[in-house]
Amino acid sequence: MRGFIRERDGRLSAEFEPEEVALLSQLARETAELVEDWRSGSETPADDVWRSSSESPNNDQWRSSSESRSDTHIETPADDPAMLRLLPDAYRDDAAAAAEFRRFTADGLAERKTANARAVVASIGTESTTTTTVRLDEPAVQAWLRVLTDIRLVLATRLGIEHDGDRGYADSDAAILLSDIYDWLGIVQSSILDALTEPPDRAPFQS
Repeated sequence: MRGFIRERDGRLSAEFEPEEVALLSQLARETAELVEDWRSGSETPADDVWRSSSESPNNDQWRSSSESRSDTHIETPADDPAMLRLLPDAYRDDAAAAAEFRRFTADGLAERKTANARAVVASIGTESTTTTTVRLDEPAVQAWLRVLTDIRLVLATRLGIEHDGDRGYADSDAAILLSDIYDWLGIVQSSILDALTEPPDRAPFQS
């Protein structure tokens, strides 16, 4: 990746290698699918990348609880810890107030998260054989920042990361891979934030 820079017209631009394009696109699509599955009450997580951490205790617990649900079960974010991070309770000490607030806001928030993920896919594409240049206007920048945050929240949940500085599970090759992806997404996010505060055409870093 060639990190983001601010161009003279105010847009941010970066370059991604083919494997980075494929990874970002896949993660964004699967984040959208995860949220859409929750909205539709699906019992089966639609995420392949998330399942690659299946050896972690978090995923074992999620999968076993998912398999034990009845066909008539209606999911709440608490059914999947990742969804609870994506759609947190507004009132943690008042379950009734939290449920009422969620009834009016959760669907709209989930819809916006899905729209942001689709915007990221639209801006980067799904596959490439050469380096891809991405150029983002202000709405696209905000979509990228939100989607990167959402993806990292899901990965953090699967890895058992609760606070900044936590390393999470590292007891399998799959967990180590997800940890590397989690860190790389943080680099992409930091690159965007740095570019927002830099003057136009400053030389970017390479990663």
